[in-house]
Amino acid sequence: MTTMQLVITVIILAMLAGAANAATYRYSEQVQRACANDYHRHCSEYGIETAALRMCMNRAGKALSKPCINALVASGEVSRAEVERRRKAAR
Repeated sequence: MTTMQLVITVIILAMLAGAANAATYRYSEQVQRACANDYHRHCSEYGIETAALRMCMNRAGKALSKPCINALVASGEVSRAEVERRRKAAR
């Protein structure tokens, strides 16, 4: 394999890995609508559908609006039990 072929292969693999990661962090339209204000309030410095945004929203958990939390639960992003556990821990 020539150096050029190796470089092209590495670039293609990097692109495929990036596409796979983007799909992993995709939020539903319901979550996007319900959490838009929360995103702007808490995590707007992070790109949409990135691991960093997911971590930021997780850290902001107790400060998220009720509609956003409900949409996250409905889409399976977080369980109702986890929401209740965090609510009790915040007291």
